[in-house]
Amino acid sequence: MPASALALVLTAALLHALWNLAAKKWGGGPHFVMSCAIGVVLLWLPAAVWLGVDEVPHWTPLVWGLVVASAVVHLLYFNCLVAGYRASDLTVVYPVARGSGPLLSALAAVLLLGEHLGAQGALGLAGVVGGILLITLGPRLIGRGLTHDAAAERRRRLGLLWGAATGALIAGYTVIDAYAVKLLAVSPLLLDWVGNLLRMVMQAPVSLRQRHTFWSEVRQSWRGILAVSALGPAAYVLVLLAVKEAPLSRVAPAREVSMLIAALLGGQLLGEAERGWRLAGAGLIALGVVALAM
Repeated sequence: MPASALALVLTAALLHALWNLAAKKWGGGPHFVMSCAIGVVLLWLPAAVWLGVDEVPHWTPLVWGLVVASAVVHLLYFNCLVAGYRASDLTVVYPVARGSGPLLSALAAVLLLGEHLGAQGALGLAGVVGGILLITLGPRLIGRGLTHDAAAERRRRLGLLWGAATGALIAGYTVIDAYAVKLLAVSPLLLDWVGNLLRMVMQAPVSLRQRHTFWSEVRQSWRGILAVSALGPAAYVLVLLAVKEAPLSRVAPAREVSMLIAALLGGQLLGEAERGWRLAGAGLIALGVVALAM
C-alpha cells in the first residue's frame, strides 16, 4: 500500500471512530438516520455542486444503477448500526461490525475483482480479525469473566447479531462503491452525496409516519447529527480515495485501525470495562495493519 493511501486510511479511521462514538452517545431511532442524511446533503452541497456540474451529466445507466444500489445498502447499514447501538454496547457492536465487514470485503475483492492477498496479506487480515475477537470477547475466550446476568448476556448476544448484520452490509457497500470509484472513475464525494440524497428520499416514509416525534428527537440528538453529517462523509471519501491508489483487499482491513481509537475512547469516555483485553486486541489489529500495508 502506498504511503499516501495509508495516510488517507489512518485519517479516515480517526474520523470514523469519532462519528461512531457520537452516534452511540447521541443517536436515536429512524429520525436520527433521516436527520443525518439531511445534514450531509446540506453541509456538503457546495462541494457536490462544484463537482457534479461536470461529472453527473456523463453518468451512464450502469453508474446510476450502482449509485442507487449503494444508497439502498448504505440505508440498511445505518439503520442496522443505529439499532445495534440502541440494543447493545459500542465495544460489542462496533468491533463485530468492523471485523466481519473487512473479512467479507477482502474475500469479495479476491473472488469478484481478481485481487490477490498473498501470504502476508492473509496474515494481516487474520491479525485484524483476531484482534477484534479479543476486543469483543475478552476473558470469555479463556472461560473467564462469565456472568449470570441474563440482561447483560442478552445485550451482548444482540450486539453480536446486530454487529454481524452490519458487517455484512459494510462488505456489500464497500464492494459496490469500490467498483464505481475504481473502475468507473466516479467521484467519491459525489457517490456519497447523491447516495445520501437518495437515502433521504427512501427514509422519508418512515419519518413521516412518526413525524410527531421528529423535532423532539432532533433537539436531543443534534450533536450526534452534526458529528455524523460532518465526519461520516469525510471519513468515507478518504477511504474511497485510498481505494483508487491501493487494492481494496488492503484498504478495507487497514481502516480497522479505528478499533484502536474506539477501544481507547470507549474505555475512557463511556466507562466500558476489560480495557486490557481491548487494548491488546487493538494492538493485534495494528500489527495486522502493518502487515497489510507492507
